[in-house]
Amino acid sequence: MRKSTFLWCAVVLAVLMVILPSVNAFAAKEKVVKIGVVDPLSGNFKDIGDRYLEGVQYAAEVLNERGGLLGHKVEIVPLDSELKPDVATRKAQKLMQKEDVKFFCAGVGSSVGGAMSKLCERNNALYYTYGQAAASLTGENCSRNFFRCDKNTDTHSFALANWVAKEGYKKVAVIAQDYSFGQQAAEAFIRKLNELNPDAKIVSKILHPIGTKDFAPYVSQIISSGAEVVFTSNWGNDLTLLIKQGLPLGLKAKFVCYYLNDENIIAGVANDDAVVGHIASEIYMLSIPGEKNEAFKKGFYEKKGYYPSYCRGKAYSATMFWAEAVKKAGSFDVDKIIAAWEGMTYEGPAGKWYMRPCDHQTQLPIWMAEIEKGTPYYDHAFVGKAWMVPAEDISVPCEETGCTKIK
Repeated sequence: MRKSTFLWCAVVLAVLMVILPSVNAFAAKEKVVKIGVVDPLSGNFKDIGDRYLEGVQYAAEVLNERGGLLGHKVEIVPLDSELKPDVATRKAQKLMQKEDVKFFCAGVGSSVGGAMSKLCERNNALYYTYGQAAASLTGENCSRNFFRCDKNTDTHSFALANWVAKEGYKKVAVIAQDYSFGQQAAEAFIRKLNELNPDAKIVSKILHPIGTKDFAPYVSQIISSGAEVVFTSNWGNDLTLLIKQGLPLGLKAKFVCYYLNDENIIAGVANDDAVVGHIASEIYMLSIPGEKNEAFKKGFYEKKGYYPSYCRGKAYSATMFWAEAVKKAGSFDVDKIIAAWEGMTYEGPAGKWYMRPCDHQTQLPIWMAEIEKGTPYYDHAFVGKAWMVPAEDISVPCEETGCTKIK
């Protein structure tokens, strides 16, 4: 009798040892939601892709420490886009097919954003960006499956045009990277400046290849034009080299920039005299006033030992906005999340954001600051106290965006 009982227990135990790992694996799989982060993690713009990725990863850490999202652990899957649309979509589609991933995000490359938006629309996945800013992505190329948690080239350029017009500059140079993002940024700035101050003259307009190494010819052209102020939407190494090479060649005009609050750019210039006095603008800055930003900076610094400037703050905020939409939907169903996100308001480190239903373009403030010496964040110069340009001052009405695909 004892022997039979023993044998029976042994059989049961053996069966459980076979079944339980599968059950546990299945349960673990059911409790994970994955986000594919599609950014350049190699090449010339790796530093930006890495920092965007880190912002999303930190958001996942915070969410998981709070119990996850709808009881699921948030897992981040990095995908190196190589800043190539075909590479990005191929890797994302593979993740869709092999692991049934339905959520993707990125911050670098509007051309990548356009391709990813189409891919997600075909596969009914959801894609959000915290940095791909070409206005067309929420304009004529808008999609119900794409959400922009960032400003776009229209709103960003409008903010800088407002500042240039208010300051009364008359001779203005424009320099931008020659692809959809740079082209649209330059066009929007010129259009708005002409509207606000018809007396201002664009004395030089330059579109250059992305990844330019020698800016001397362009700097000489700007100097010859007599420009008092230079608008640029350049980012990454293209902004570093433009400013770094400008001062030794005699360029003294003030820069008004999209991305000069990037600590890596300023460190790369390696000359405070070349950056102090220039104007930076973005949707997130370390110097944004308010308790939410202070709490975010403190929490990040305590974990990492450095500050979450620029890319990290943008990617974190956008991912937390997405998480709020998931919570509101009460589901990971893409259609339900889309419906929940439309019309939502989120208040985070960078102020109050509103997801406009008609084009999925977040209505949010832009923050501006002058570069100063002696800030508390870095040994080199950095942004001083930030001031806000309200969303309503730079918003483009839905009927003027060109978006007709979202009802």
